[in-house]
Amino acid sequence: MRKISETADTIPESEGCSLKQEYQTQPTARDDRESAAAQNVVDFGSAMTKTPHGTVYTMAIIGQIEGHTAAPAGTKTTQYEHILPLLAKLEESREVDGVLFLLNTVGGDVEAGLAIAELIAGLTKPTAAIVLGGSHSIGVPLAVAAQRSFAVSSAAMTIHPVRMSGTVIAAPQTYSYFQRLQERIVAFVARHSSISTEKFQALMLAKDDMAADVGSVLYGEEAVRLGLIDQLGGLPEGLRWLYRKMEEMR
Repeated sequence: MRKISETADTIPESEGCSLKQEYQTQPTARDDRESAAAQNVVDFGSAMTKTPHGTVYTMAIIGQIEGHTAAPAGTKTTQYEHILPLLAKLEESREVDGVLFLLNTVGGDVEAGLAIAELIAGLTKPTAAIVLGGSHSIGVPLAVAAQRSFAVSSAAMTIHPVRMSGTVIAAPQTYSYFQRLQERIVAFVARHSSISTEKFQALMLAKDDMAADVGSVLYGEEAVRLGLIDQLGGLPEGLRWLYRKMEEMR
């Protein structure tokens, strides 16, 4: 019996490879931009969004404000060496029309926090800050540094005197340094919010609000009532104000 061999039309391996390559799409410029934007969210907690009102740059200030010493491993931080040049870039960029700051920070290094707050306050583009969760200690100047501050009703803000960790020399000069540093914080907050210097100092030195510390804890509505925060609200209110100011700047 004759053996019948079946034959099939096959594509040579070399041709198959070239055929597959034709169907493999090469990365586009749009893919590169989206990848870079996603990496910014991972690295810096920031994102840039184009809207009909203009381009909004959103920046998160979270965790501990890291100073000249690195925070312990595993601690979420906002690092001033990243934020300061980024803020300068946003001020100079023609692509950015407004900046939105989202805050949930426990505070941290006083001078690093003040440096970031001063740069935010110096931005000429429309800026808004929303306190989500909490903005404690040196996070208070950061919350009021933007042109318009918001806080959700569940947000908390802890106000207390300046602290220092490590070795402290018990000398008059040390206490004088603490006092002058504290005066800088009080003056900044009073200058960039509606609360008076006297009222803020009274909150800072209150003895009845916290069981194991001196100071006060304010929640969203109370912070607005006292003039520390401009308006009660979250993302919708913050974006509405920002969009309106961006359109006015056009």
